Amino acid sequence: MRILCLDIPASGATLEKYAPHLTSEALHTWGLYKSGSIRDIYFRQDRPGVAIFLECDSVEKARVVMADFPLAKAGLLTFECIPLGSFTNWEHLFAGEFKNQPEGTMK
Repeated sequence: MRILCLDIPASGATLEKYAPHLTSEALHTWGLYKSGSIRDIYFRQDRPGVAIFLECDSVEKARVVMADFPLAKAGLLTFECIPLGSFTNWEHLFAGEFKNQPEGTMK
């Protein structure tokens, strides 16, 4: 299951408070990326922070994974975990004879 994880900084969290944890945060993130748990990671453009696309069996498992980040363990942030699914509404654009066709059979 693909899960979008958005960081939520703790009240009073600052870059100065983050600084001692950033190397371990990067190493932890790299390990999850290499294992395939993290599919994509982006810096947010609306505010400082990250958006992580996680591959996990459930939202509950995603929360456990995200709580293990060093900044989360230090109480400096938490994550909102949003489950995502395939976008199947494309079929509404197709004529009736093309709806619900097996994959790869539309011509």
